[in-house]
Amino acid sequence: MSIIPVSASSAALWPATESSQVGIAQPTSPTSPTAPLGGVDGAGSAGGTGDSFASVLGNAINSVQGAQANADNLATQAATGSLTNVSNYMVAAEEANIQTQLTAAVRNNALQAFQQIMGMQL
Repeated sequence: MSIIPVSASSAALWPATESSQVGIAQPTSPTSPTAPLGGVDGAGSAGGTGDSFASVLGNAINSVQGAQANADNLATQAATGSLTNVSNYMVAAEEANIQTQLTAAVRNNALQAFQQIMGMQL
């Protein structure tokens, strides 16, 4: 299973783990809700971090894709017998599952917010 990345540049929201190290990725700190957008069109950086929303979202999706690829690689190793510690696969698979669930929840909330905005009367 693969996800098409939105953008490949900038820091990730959830850092991808390497295949040799399995763990739970830590999210970045949130920005202030009253931070200026940095431009008239709203495409500037929020909170002065220099990361646009699209790049942060794209890197988060890339991280999910990396976690899924890591879990798939470890599953292949477990199936062929070359993986000595099956718990590494179980942790990687659960990490990929949780990241996928979080990505789906963010998508659903963004879609719900968009639908609410579109339903507003002027």
